[in-house]
Amino acid sequence: MRCPAALRSATADGAPPRRAPVQIGAGVPIGLSEGSMDQAESSSAAAPSGNAEDKFDNDDYPAYSMGRAAEILGVTPAFLRSVDAAKLISPQRSDGGHRRYSRYQLRLAARARELTDRGTPLEAACRIIILEDRLTEAQRINTQRQQSRQTGQSPPS
Repeated sequence: MRCPAALRSATADGAPPRRAPVQIGAGVPIGLSEGSMDQAESSSAAAPSGNAEDKFDNDDYPAYSMGRAAEILGVTPAFLRSVDAAKLISPQRSDGGHRRYSRYQLRLAARARELTDRGTPLEAACRIIILEDRLTEAQRINTQRQQSRQTGQSPPS
């Protein structure tokens, strides 16, 4: 059984989907310190165009190669390929066809590893993560609606 493509990395036009990132810790993938993220960002490939700082601040920017992502998470590249095959994440591809991962995708892969390390099958872990993501998004929308009711503004859709 494959996980639905609910958390694909990009829409058909290549733009990242609109969603709230999974907040695990302080915006850093599970098991990572701020220092390791800074080190990972500084050692990542240079941005092809635009302001590099804007891209690194973007959780959906595919800044990490498979090898670097595996090193950051403490997993093998085979694990990342299995998470891709399970359709939990779908990394973007470089011009040369290599997988490129975003920080958001690293958080999802880290959560999948955490669940599988506890004995949860990958397919079940994938479903759990999707449901957690949907719950987080629903809570974010509810909070926005409550705030807009208090201020008398119409809620954003």
